[in-house]
Amino acid sequence: MTRRNAMKTQPAVSDRRGFLRSCAKTLAAAAVLFGAFAGRSLSAIAKAAAAARAAFPATGPIPGYDWTKHRWAFGVDATKCIGCLRCAEACKVENHVPFNPHEFRTWVERYVYLEGEEKPHVDSQDDPGDVAAAGTPLNYRFDDRYRNAKVEKAFFVPKLCNHCENPPCVQVCPVGATYKTPDGVVLIDKNYCIGCRYCVQACPYGARYFNEDTHTADKCTWCYHRITKGLNPACVEACPAGARIFGDLDDAASPINEFIRSHPVRVLKPWTGNGPHVYYNGIDSEVS
Repeated sequence: MTRRNAMKTQPAVSDRRGFLRSCAKTLAAAAVLFGAFAGRSLSAIAKAAAAARAAFPATGPIPGYDWTKHRWAFGVDATKCIGCLRCAEACKVENHVPFNPHEFRTWVERYVYLEGEEKPHVDSQDDPGDVAAAGTPLNYRFDDRYRNAKVEKAFFVPKLCNHCENPPCVQVCPVGATYKTPDGVVLIDKNYCIGCRYCVQACPYGARYFNEDTHTADKCTWCYHRITKGLNPACVEACPAGARIFGDLDDAASPINEFIRSHPVRVLKPWTGNGPHVYYNGIDSEVS
C-alpha cells in the first residue's frame, strides 16, 4: 500500500479508549482552529485573504524577485532514481515537516513486477515494513522483502505536488487560503487556512496532508523560499543520482527544458485536465 492510497489515513484505533483519545484530540484541534477565526464567516475570511494578496506589488511580495518573469516546472527521471530517500529527508529538514512516517511533502514509491504477475507491487516509505527497516523516524529506507523473489522489473518513482495549471485544490478552498502564484506555484497561506481538509480530498495525486502540529493543510511548495533566491529545491540538491530536475520553462537553457526536449516525458493523470507541471520520464502506465 502506498503512502497516498488512503489519502493520509492514520492507523485505525483498535480499542474504545484509543478511540476516545482520538476524538478528544480532534475536538481540541478544532477548538484551536476555529477559535482563531471566532466571529468571522467563511466569506469574511476569504475576503481578508484576497485583500492580503491584492496588496502585493505587481512583481510579488518578495523583494528582488519578480514572479511575473518565471514559469517554474519540475522533472523526474525514474530511470535514475535509486530509492535512497535522501530527497524526503532533505525536504523534512528544509521545510520543518514533522519527522514521522506519515507526513511528507515528497515521497518515493517502489514499483516491483514479479515474474508471472501483470500488476506491480507498490509500497512507499510509510509502509510498515519499510518503517521497521528504517528503525527511526529520522531516516527512511526500503526493506529487502524482494531479496529472494523472482523480480521481472522494478523502479522507483518520486512524487510531489504537481503545481497544476488548473489546480482543483484552489477551486475547493472555501476561504482562498490555497492560491496559485503568477510563476505557476501553488501555495497555502497558513494565516487563513481553516484546516477543513477540502483541498486534501480534492487533490487526485494525494500530494497534500493535514499537519497535526499547525492544524493546517500542507504540501510541497518547490521550496518557494529557495527558488525565489535562485536556488534549487532541497530535494533536487539532495538527490545523488540527478533524478530530480527543476527550472524555468521561460528559459530555453533551463535544465527543465533540456529534460523535456531530450526525453519522452508524460504527466500523471492527464485526463483530469489539471495540467500538471511535473514531467516524468521512465514510468509505466500503472503509475498514477
